[in-house]
Amino acid sequence: MQLSYGSRGFSFSKEGPLDMRMNPDEKLTAKDIVNHYTEEELGEILREYGEEPHWRKAARAIVEARRKGPIETTKQLADLLVSSLGFKRGGKLHPATLVFQALRICVNRELEAIETMLMKAIQFLAKGGRIGVISFHSLEDRIVKNVFRTASFRPRKGNTIPLLKLLTKKPLTAAFAEVRANPRARSAKMRFAEKL
Repeated sequence: MQLSYGSRGFSFSKEGPLDMRMNPDEKLTAKDIVNHYTEEELGEILREYGEEPHWRKAARAIVEARRKGPIETTKQLADLLVSSLGFKRGGKLHPATLVFQALRICVNRELEAIETMLMKAIQFLAKGGRIGVISFHSLEDRIVKNVFRTASFRPRKGNTIPLLKLLTKKPLTAAFAEVRANPRARSAKMRFAEKL
C-alpha cells in the first residue's frame, strides 16, 4: 500500500520526498542515490535493476541537474526524466517508470530479499504444502523461476530427491479484464510449487 502514498516517495505521479524506503528505519534513500552516486554507479543501477534502455542518458541528466541543486522530490526527478528522455503520447511506459523501479529495488535490496525469503519459505514449508509467488519485474521472476527450478531438479543418476514439484511450468499472468481494472497487474507473474 505504501506505493500509493505520495509521502513515501515511491510514485512519480504523486508529489513526495524522494525516499522509496519500504522500512522507514533504513538509512539509504533514493534521494541519497540520486544526489551522491557517481554517473557510472547511477547508470549501473538503472541498467541492472530498471533495465532502462536509455540508462546512460538518464544517469547523465540526473548528474547534470543536481549540479544546479539537489533533487529532493519525486516530481523533480520525474519532470527531469520527461524532459531528458521525452514522453511519447500513447507510449506504454512513462519515462520515469523504469528509473523509479531501479531506485526502489536498490534502496530496499529487493532482489537479495526475494532469494533469501524463498529459501527460508521452502525450508519451513510442510510436506505437501504449496508456495505461490507473484513477481512484478522480470528480474524478480527470474529469481523465483531459478530457485524453483533448482529445488525441483531431478538428477539422472543418484538418489537425490527434489524438494519441490513445479505446479506451473510457465508463469500465470493477469487477464485483460484484470489489467483494465488494476493496471499494476499488467506486469504480474505468478508461479506455484509444492513441497515433496
